[in-house]
Amino acid sequence: MEYVAVAGVVALVVAAIVGLTVPDDEAVGLKNAVCRIIHAADGGKGCASGEDGDGGGGGDDGGGGEGEDPVVPPDDPFQPAKCLLSQDQTKDTIVIQILFIKISSSETVKLQQWSDGTVTLERVTESGAGVTASISAGIPGLKDWGGSASLSGTYLAGSGSGGQWLFNGNKSDNPQADLEANLADAKQFTEYLKAMDDCNSRPAGPRSSELGMICGYHAGKKKPDLEPERAPDVDITKTSVEKSGGLSFGKSFTKGSGKGGKDGKPKELGNISGETFSGSMTEDVVVLRAKTGPDAGKITFTYTFSVGAKAGEVGQAVGTRMQQVAVTYDAAMYDEEEKNGRPHHPQKMVITTSQEAGEGPGVNVGGGANAGPVTIDVGGGGGEIESQIHVESAEVALDNDADSTLVEDWLRGRGDFPASDALPSPSDAAEAPGADAGPIERLLHDKGKLSRLDYKANTDWWNASLGIGFGISAGQVTMGFKLFGIDITHEHKEQTITGDPTYATGPQSGGARPWVEWKNCTQTTPITT
Repeated sequence: MEYVAVAGVVALVVAAIVGLTVPDDEAVGLKNAVCRIIHAADGGKGCASGEDGDGGGGGDDGGGGEGEDPVVPPDDPFQPAKCLLSQDQTKDTIVIQILFIKISSSETVKLQQWSDGTVTLERVTESGAGVTASISAGIPGLKDWGGSASLSGTYLAGSGSGGQWLFNGNKSDNPQADLEANLADAKQFTEYLKAMDDCNSRPAGPRSSELGMICGYHAGKKKPDLEPERAPDVDITKTSVEKSGGLSFGKSFTKGSGKGGKDGKPKELGNISGETFSGSMTEDVVVLRAKTGPDAGKITFTYTFSVGAKAGEVGQAVGTRMQQVAVTYDAAMYDEEEKNGRPHHPQKMVITTSQEAGEGPGVNVGGGANAGPVTIDVGGGGGEIESQIHVESAEVALDNDADSTLVEDWLRGRGDFPASDALPSPSDAAEAPGADAGPIERLLHDKGKLSRLDYKANTDWWNASLGIGFGISAGQVTMGFKLFGIDITHEHKEQTITGDPTYATGPQSGGARPWVEWKNCTQTTPITT
């Protein structure tokens, strides 16, 4: 009973995952993962029977009548032009904490294959600073075994910069052949970037300039014959708010007995522990201001809310859910409207939802030593996660004042259907609108480009941390903060499209939009090694 009670601290976070308003057929994979996570805490009753779905977003056709073939025009305006076939991403993150101040730095390298035969390579660095605080509680009756739960909050504001390169020099009537050639160029260009990094990191010396020129000359030989197009320069700013919780078990070590220790109490020496449950909620706002390229003069605000949970000291089970809204404005007009306090006029909106469920071998453990109120903690772990990802997207062009005003009012919380209500999902938008459907749902149904994709993913990760802290105990509750801490995380994730990509064609009889084959997506298959 004590074990279940402390799990309630983590449940503050995990409950948000289970309680999200999403269609049952979309949330099955996430529910399964979360159910595994809370299985031990509720005696195996966390999941209702009959929910052993595959997380693929459901197999319905969105309507159109059973057995009927939907009418799809040859150049369907509702069909998106291309889709993401695969993505190879590596991310390294370093977080340093001094007292209540948290400083983070990360680098992400991403290689993407697209169904139109093009390839993009992206490298972005981000840095941020903010404040953080936490509270923890021990488990009565299990204190000697290190049972504890924690809840923390972080506010982080930062910025990022980087580059993106588009490989589209190989163009023919065969997008599959183009993809193979452009991918080979991208990999060769990656080797060139690595060589240039080595040249730029050479130590200073009496002949450093000459040696640098020679190094750069040889690095330039690694460039592909067809150099990529440099993507537009984009200013990136980001703010992030995170709340997290965890539950861990281990073994604490003491010296002396209840009678022999100082003041009649045993002296705590330290502990070893493993993280059993963890969960987090994150809200991000990213602002992208394009300075050059086809989107020059545009500013895009991307609002992302995500929840996730992980369980297991040896075997890892994960579940995540993400909801995102991206809205694009004319930058000059937006700045002028902001200056004069006038309403804004967005030009495009994209809503994206995704859920991921997976499991695999892994370990996440730690240990600590006490010196009075000062503690020294070390931790680390690593593992491999095999997961399934389901992604849905709805894109709508706001090409008139009525639609633009509608979306802006929704985002700002004005009117009868503010954005704080449940986010409309693309699957919902494909159904015939009910009598109680809001104007945003009707807009997505009438004009949105709706798509659904499934991916399989493999994630390799490792983590190492060191912390020196100071804590004040009051009964079973410990208020503490870090004097100094450093946390390093490395993650490599490969995801590849699977299943049958679909999009929703125009409304049929009855108002529903049937899901049909996304031919612009299935014309090309990803290249794997």
